[in-house]
Amino acid sequence: MLFDFVKSPSLRHLRDPHSINKLARDIVNALDRASSVWKKWEAGREEIAKAAAPCWIPIEDLQAFLNTLPGPPVTKTDVEQRLRAIWEEPHSIYPKDELRDSCLALYQAEKASGTEMRAIIGALQEHIEREEERLRQEQQEQYRRWREEERVKLEQRFLLGADCGWTKIEKSDAFYCRRNGRAFRIVQGKDKRWTMYRIKEIADKGEFLGTYQGRGDANKALSKIAYAPEP
Repeated sequence: MLFDFVKSPSLRHLRDPHSINKLARDIVNALDRASSVWKKWEAGREEIAKAAAPCWIPIEDLQAFLNTLPGPPVTKTDVEQRLRAIWEEPHSIYPKDELRDSCLALYQAEKASGTEMRAIIGALQEHIEREEERLRQEQQEQYRRWREEERVKLEQRFLLGADCGWTKIEKSDAFYCRRNGRAFRIVQGKDKRWTMYRIKEIADKGEFLGTYQGRGDANKALSKIAYAPEP
């Protein structure tokens, strides 16, 4: 089990606390197999079931392979319920719907090439790791694009004179907002405290309003300042 774990090409996987906890739990379970309520699952079968759990391998094919390993014959229900129990364990990986088609395509291709089941499972595990990393990067990129789109919308609202929340204007270090038709600028100093100004235009030095420990404190003050009578 240790050898299989360190074969992973992903350093993130090797250092992931959840993966390490799962490996430790699998080792304990393997050593404590005699007390298990799952009597048909010898060590080899258990290893295969856990490795195959997130891989979208057809149940009938997995059942057929498991029945070539030592132990009493397993039925389709045996396999389905053992996989279900594995998925319900803490930190287990449930098959991801977005990876189903690519996993099945890879499985069918490797099966047609004559690759044995354990090697197919290893190839699927590597495929899932790569695809999860790709999906993670895509999600991060989508989030970055969404954040930039929202920033541009806020910037345009501010420039057009509409009320809006705090936003940076282009690449400024300061944040700007408009409340009750009044414009404000806030900037963080080297002491990590925030200084707020009332401004008429972006280039204005502005009227000093106060220094605050955090943006939340500044927002509380702004909710009163923005609606106070003009001096």
